[in-house]
Amino acid sequence: MFSINKKEENGFEKFILKDNNSNTFAVILPACGAILHAFETTHNGNNINVIESYTSTDDFKEHIETKGFLGSKLSPFVCRLKQGTYHFGEKKYKFEKFYPGKHALHGILYNKAFTVTGQTTNELHASLTMKYEYRAEDPGYPFNYDCIITWQLEKENNLSVTTECINKDEGLIPIQDGWHPYFNLGDSIDELQLEFQSKEMVEFNSELIPTQNLIPYSEFNSLKKIDNTFFDNCFTLNMDACQPLCVLRNPSKKIEIEIHPEKSYPYLQIYIPPHRKTIAIENISGAPDAFNNGMGFITLEPGESALFKTSYKIKLLK
Repeated sequence: MFSINKKEENGFEKFILKDNNSNTFAVILPACGAILHAFETTHNGNNINVIESYTSTDDFKEHIETKGFLGSKLSPFVCRLKQGTYHFGEKKYKFEKFYPGKHALHGILYNKAFTVTGQTTNELHASLTMKYEYRAEDPGYPFNYDCIITWQLEKENNLSVTTECINKDEGLIPIQDGWHPYFNLGDSIDELQLEFQSKEMVEFNSELIPTQNLIPYSEFNSLKKIDNTFFDNCFTLNMDACQPLCVLRNPSKKIEIEIHPEKSYPYLQIYIPPHRKTIAIENISGAPDAFNNGMGFITLEPGESALFKTSYKIKLLK
């Protein structure tokens, strides 16, 4: 049987989705961008949380950008948007939020408070649904849309997240979607193995903006030790390959994360921070700067919705 419990801790209002048979649980923070705060199971008598997150609400509010957007929802654009500007229709728009340099980064919903609209528990799963009604809050995106997020924990340590974006405007709107989780499997990233089914790498210029060229890439198409590899790159995924399309493994601790994106997330962004203790593996619907380069660019008619889904599975190895 599955359960959902609410808990106040360190200023967080935590919603804990739990598989009571396996003691696997996921912690969701609706008021902090609907992020996944923890995904934990028991392995060889030890509790293992594979998600890097924040220590308190103050930590979240003060350091979400400086800590690298741990777990953030990326919407209505993902990654970098060149100089925060784009043309849509006959108009030019410029975002106010957020610029670490001269390019806008990671959309505008990452620190918004979502409202819980539903929850379900039964013998098969526990699910929590949240909603944010965006209403033209940034001059760079003077449109209206609803962002509805559902986290669902299922048997065998499987956690899925579905995002529905609904156009509530009177005309067309542009949209992208993604997630920015950081994974920690207990050792330095250098000691972990990585695999992802990639067709090409998106070529970046010196400012990490796509040139619109694709470079053939297959280096991690089978499990390979990360070692000293540095990632701050975007890749196209081979959606015709067998799932999971991405695996992160700690062979010494005999645990891995499997990532199962649906076709709504055909791109994968990977980033390793300088401390090399965690790795960001981001399912995204389009490439960085897609509002300008069209790589995964999506528009929605009034009343139209788009669904984006990916799943994370903790697999315990023998």
